[in-house]
Amino acid sequence: MMVIEHIGELAGIVPEGVLRRQGAEMDETGILHNAWIAVEDGKIADFGTGDAPAGGERIDAAGGMVLPAFCDSHTHIVYAGSRDGEFLDKIRGLSYEEIAARGGGILNSADLLHGTSEEELYRQAMVRVREMMACGTGAMEIKSGYGLNPADEMKMLRVIRRIRESVPAAVKATFLGAHAVGRGYTHEAYVREVIAMTPEAATLADFIDVFCDEGFFTPEDTARILEAGAAAGLRPKIHANELAESGGVQVGVAHGALSVDHLERAGDAEIAALRGSETMPTMLPGSSFFLGLPYGRAKDFIAAGLGVALASDYNPGSSPAGDMRFVMALGCIRMRLTPVQALNAVTLNGAYAMGLSAETGSITRGKRADLILSTPGWTLTKLPYLYRSPFIRKVFLHGIPV
Repeated sequence: MMVIEHIGELAGIVPEGVLRRQGAEMDETGILHNAWIAVEDGKIADFGTGDAPAGGERIDAAGGMVLPAFCDSHTHIVYAGSRDGEFLDKIRGLSYEEIAARGGGILNSADLLHGTSEEELYRQAMVRVREMMACGTGAMEIKSGYGLNPADEMKMLRVIRRIRESVPAAVKATFLGAHAVGRGYTHEAYVREVIAMTPEAATLADFIDVFCDEGFFTPEDTARILEAGAAAGLRPKIHANELAESGGVQVGVAHGALSVDHLERAGDAEIAALRGSETMPTMLPGSSFFLGLPYGRAKDFIAAGLGVALASDYNPGSSPAGDMRFVMALGCIRMRLTPVQALNAVTLNGAYAMGLSAETGSITRGKRADLILSTPGWTLTKLPYLYRSPFIRKVFLHGIPV
């Protein structure tokens, strides 16, 4: 057993059986002061205030804060090389759509990945995975989608499987063959190719995703692909409403999507579609920050009784960063979430958006001991306020220090 004692603030406490926060519940989280937490066999055994139980390895928090590790439910961290040339294009005024129309963007990443070996792709991705874990991420979803042909999509999914087997973080894999139309295909031929890829992808992936947005895939395309995914046992997680009010939220909800992600252009119709569903609205403020897009209407979603998750969208073209503490800060600074709302969005609700909230995402007895221990003096409010000041003393994933 390991015991962390003399904790100044233990935040993110959630009762057993609570899998997500919605509406007014987004304002709720348990916080204890002068606390302790005990870890056994990689799981949270107990926690409380005052004197910790005797025995076991002792870690003196010295007044530091302990909170659940972050849960990043939307990433594209298996990619090759860099798209820093497009960064200059953005500075010169080209839009995301204009860069894509010139053959850049996702297709550029697909070209780079095609010429990269599976071993090298794994090596590059692991640099990002280690970076994310060091920044406090304990669970992550990773998408394919830079292959855009059968061989390269499966190569990406095999790399994700190898990452899952290599690290103490919880890792989920998503098949995103429908990220863009692959080179050499007509639009319709590529939709049929994605459908044909799906049974093999289902042997490696947990979820299926489609970029349902203006200039990419229509709601009709999306429905066909999601039906193929359902037949293969893959639940949807949808890219929707980044560039336009695309209908992606509605088609995602209709097909039982676990999450609908981006939502920079989502409004009242999307809120109405999500009410009463099991689908988690997931917003990606890092992408809004990097591309200059609107920020999602998180406060309106919460006021309407919905939950919200926040994720990094870590990828080479539109959000090249995986620090979930910065995502949380953007949630507070630009989306006007309270620190408690933002914490729920980057922990429990992020875990829910990966189907992991029964296992991680909160301080709950029996869950994985995925914990962040801060240096002394930190509180939940200071975390997004002092958003660039180093705060992590140690990260524990499944009880293992990383």
